[in-house]
Amino acid sequence: MRLALAEAERAVPAGDVPVGAVLLGPDGRTLGTGFNEREATGDPTAHAEVLALRRAAAALGEWRLPGCTLVVTLEPCVMCAGALVQSRVARVVYGARDEKAGAAGSLWDLVRDRRLNHRPEVIAGVLEEECSAPLTAFFRQL
Repeated sequence: MRLALAEAERAVPAGDVPVGAVLLGPDGRTLGTGFNEREATGDPTAHAEVLALRRAAAALGEWRLPGCTLVVTLEPCVMCAGALVQSRVARVVYGARDEKAGAAGSLWDLVRDRRLNHRPEVIAGVLEEECSAPLTAFFRQL
C-alpha cells in the first residue's frame, strides 16, 4: 500500500485526485503501477487502477491477470471494478472507502456479484487513514 500511496502523490501536480495503484504478480513482483491521469491526459478512463492493469497486461503480453493482486488507495469505482473482474485478478486490496462511488463493498459490490463469472477477493481498509488523508486534503482545497 505504501507503493500505491507514493503513486497517488504523483497525481497532485497535475491537479488530479490523488489515487494510486500497484498491480502485483503472484510472486509479489510489481507488474504495473498507476495514478490518476485524467486531468493530464484528458482521458476519462485514466484511473489509477485501469492504468496499472494496462501496464501489467502490456508487460506480460496477456490481458488475463490470474493470481495477481491490485493494491489501490481508494475503493474502485464501477468502471475500475468492471476492469478488475474482466482481467481476472485474484485479489483487490484498498485503503479508503468511497461512499459516493465505491463498487467493492461501499455503494455497490460489483466485484463480488455472484452473477458474474469471476469474483476477486476483497481486502478493505488497509492503511485507511493514510489513504484517506490526501483525498480529504485534495477535496478541501477545491
